[in-house]
Amino acid sequence: MPEKVLDTPYPVIDIDPHFSRVVRYFRPTDYAAWAAGTIAVPGALLAWDASTVMARRMATGLKVAAFLGFCGGFLIAYQNSSMRFYGWTENKREEEMDLAELSQLAKEGKPIYGESHQSPWVQGAAHRNSVFSQLKFSAFPMFNFVNHPHHGVDTSKYDVKTESKPEDA
Repeated sequence: MPEKVLDTPYPVIDIDPHFSRVVRYFRPTDYAAWAAGTIAVPGALLAWDASTVMARRMATGLKVAAFLGFCGGFLIAYQNSSMRFYGWTENKREEEMDLAELSQLAKEGKPIYGESHQSPWVQGAAHRNSVFSQLKFSAFPMFNFVNHPHHGVDTSKYDVKTESKPEDA
């Protein structure tokens, strides 16, 4: 089945980025969204009944609310970062980081998307299960933890240019 071609306002960096790349490419605004989510959920619970007597009795509830806010805030930050990989939001910074990182790996002769010990079939199945999974976080949060070669972009831009040898005429 052919890869879906995206028509996006910004360059597509990766349609199935690895979990570690998405987190490494977080911007300060992503961390702010994560913190806001962590604070907002227990804050809303406290605002619901702001009496100090109830706040002491709700200690366990506030801890659970903070955990849920932490998880939800992380998913929002992860999704925002993923949108930049898809080219749906401004991604100049990520594009430059991606080009520098993967070009360096290509220069060193390493696989640009990492080595994988899984069989090609498992890599393909992992790709099919996780591609665009960031759009389905409300139903089932799923991340890509498998290195595979299926990323929906032309990798020739990362190749190292070799010195040209004079041709014998």
